[in-house]
Amino acid sequence: MRYNIAVLPGDGIGPEVIEQALRLLHVLMQHEKVGYNISEGLIGAVAIDQTGSALPDATLDLCRESDAVLMGAVGHPKYDLDPSAKIRPEQGLLRIRKELGLYANIRPITTYSVLNQASPLKERLVRNVDFVVYRELTGGIYFGDKGRSNDGSEAFDTCKYSAGEVLRISHMAFRAAQKRRKKLTLVDKANILETSRLWREIVQKVSKEYQDVQVDYMFVDAAAMRIIQQPAYFDIILTENMFGDIITDEASVITGSIGMLPSASVGSNNALFEPVHGSYPEGAGKNLANPYAAVLSMGMMLEYLGLSSLDQRIRNAVNAALQEGIVTAEINPDRNYTTTQVGDWLVEFLEQNSR
Repeated sequence: MRYNIAVLPGDGIGPEVIEQALRLLHVLMQHEKVGYNISEGLIGAVAIDQTGSALPDATLDLCRESDAVLMGAVGHPKYDLDPSAKIRPEQGLLRIRKELGLYANIRPITTYSVLNQASPLKERLVRNVDFVVYRELTGGIYFGDKGRSNDGSEAFDTCKYSAGEVLRISHMAFRAAQKRRKKLTLVDKANILETSRLWREIVQKVSKEYQDVQVDYMFVDAAAMRIIQQPAYFDIILTENMFGDIITDEASVITGSIGMLPSASVGSNNALFEPVHGSYPEGAGKNLANPYAAVLSMGMMLEYLGLSSLDQRIRNAVNAALQEGIVTAEINPDRNYTTTQVGDWLVEFLEQNSR
């Protein structure tokens, strides 16, 4: 079997962290004698600068022809600070999700005992936290009709969902719950929003097909508080697009570093894997970015491709590195390693444990 992998390094620190992930991919594939092709494409600010588009058609074609997509990060402040900009890097991200049908964003939130002291929460609260957020990714307010009144004094953003959109990710989340602790929490705002009421109706129906999964329902404001007060309460969280965007960013902070969190965006025929963190352009080129999230995202990609044993080896290497204190400066300001040094350590560990 030979795999075609599209790589979109993106903006800011994206190319630096993706470089380390690809180093590990090469070691693993070479040792297992698995064939693979790497093809790079443009997305985000770098794509706008070079082509005038946040997602060139050539990149989209490349991704469609690939078995999986590995992406770095998207975004640049020169667009954030210009409210009149017609083209923005994030448009590339939204478009690739829509064009590839990546309707489910999967974000594991896992704390590591050696990093608990870096969390802003008390250590007893973050101990043994392990939950996964299933966020619907191609519907809701981000993709609904939007606009301004003729005089510009009013604006609107429409949140819209169909039963089919809710149904497909609900089944995915319930199946995941069956493989874990058999507990699923739907996060919505059904006391206010009609779309949330639809979500709740669909999930209640779907739950009858998964009698072994315990289901509870939580308003998004209550869930935001519970993530801080009792994060270990959750197993699988299922939610819509905007709510998922917000609570996953909130949840990422409790791990001690957003640089530790991977993610997958999965559809019926395609899948994209990326670190949760942003492009952090201030840190670009300084060799200080945390590459673990990109590395773990690459591990999720390997699992998706049916190479679960290689994903496990990635996670073993990351755990071993953390136990040895091989971390970047945002985790330990006093004793830390560069992006490249973390990659060096992981490469050596994999090579030594492959013999």
